[in-house]
Amino acid sequence: MDIYDAMRTTAAVRRFTDDPLPDDVLVRILDHARFAPSGGNRQGVHVVVVREQATRAALAELSKPGARRYTAQKNNGEGPWNPVRPMAVSAEQVAATEVPAAMIAPLFDAAVVLVVCVDLTVVAAMDQELPRVGVVAGASVYPFVWNVLLAARNEGFGGVLTTMAVAEEPGVKQLLGIPEDYAVAAVVPLGRPEHQVRRLTRKPVSALATRERFDGESL
Repeated sequence: MDIYDAMRTTAAVRRFTDDPLPDDVLVRILDHARFAPSGGNRQGVHVVVVREQATRAALAELSKPGARRYTAQKNNGEGPWNPVRPMAVSAEQVAATEVPAAMIAPLFDAAVVLVVCVDLTVVAAMDQELPRVGVVAGASVYPFVWNVLLAARNEGFGGVLTTMAVAEEPGVKQLLGIPEDYAVAAVVPLGRPEHQVRRLTRKPVSALATRERFDGESL
């Protein structure tokens, strides 16, 4: 399909049909996704392909603490897990919050779940000494994840980049045998979309690009 069409119609898919995603199609998706750029072309990505329901259930349990806090903060009008604005809800409020089934369902309903990791010994985290949360190391893994979603769209499949399980990374590492020097970057359920979105809503270019300075004239 046309690359611009793919970019404009690759939605976050959370509801799937019962159609399988065969290994040969998955390999084709990953084969194209691997051409994503990474720092120094070091290619530190590793993908754990999860199909077993018992492992999915364990991933779902590990996702619940992050999802519980996310939901509690959202219900309180906060930006969930925001690195700048501290959480205002109490630990007791978080503990009493029910995790919406829709937040966990994709881990069970998708044809396959990909756990995407990155080798921290080969990334260049240029922002590691800045007094803020680090984001630069993600440049060596998230282009790959996006390529997976684009390639899946081209094959008639879809998925969603989730990070709820990352809050419990030590448990995910133990569950899947992930080495200590790797970080868990994303958990991506993939499958045939129950409904294919044809139009996405995004801010216009004028709202996100300015000339010469952050406070410059809109492009």
